[in-house]
Amino acid sequence: MVLVSQASTVQEAIQQYREHRPDITLMETQLPDSGGIEALIAIRAAFPAARIMVLTTYDGDVDVQRALKAGASGYLLKSTPPSELLQEIRKVHAGQKVVQAELAAKLAEHIGEDTLSPREVEVLVLVAAGNRNRDIGERLCIAEETVKTHLRHILEKVGAKDRTEAIAIAVRRGIIRL
Repeated sequence: MVLVSQASTVQEAIQQYREHRPDITLMETQLPDSGGIEALIAIRAAFPAARIMVLTTYDGDVDVQRALKAGASGYLLKSTPPSELLQEIRKVHAGQKVVQAELAAKLAEHIGEDTLSPREVEVLVLVAAGNRNRDIGERLCIAEETVKTHLRHILEKVGAKDRTEAIAIAVRRGIIRL
């Protein structure tokens, strides 16, 4: 294996991919200018056969789902032992998809559950930022009662008793970032 290039921003990653067309790309999900998922989507749009593995510290089931939906060929944690990482890279090179066992278990745990709508995620982000229902309503141009309805749905979908627990669950699963 040969390292042909490195990038530290989404734009660099896209440009480097265009220039080098590597067999396998390892992509971090958090880059300074944007997320690695955006780079993954852009590269796969231009090069549908690109094999991109996510290598990150984020282990939430929603993080994994987002990456796989965007076209990732694999999802591994940075804590993966080097020998296992090499083995997984070889599997992706051979055309297989790989997800670390502990992450696959987290995915399986939440299969079939309702996902939060984009508006519910927006409301939850504003709740996590400390906003009151009234403030959230004003910011999103919706009635305070609508905010309360969204919050009820959020609590139900993530299995939380209150706003604080909903935020904790959402952060742990990768639904939102603080």
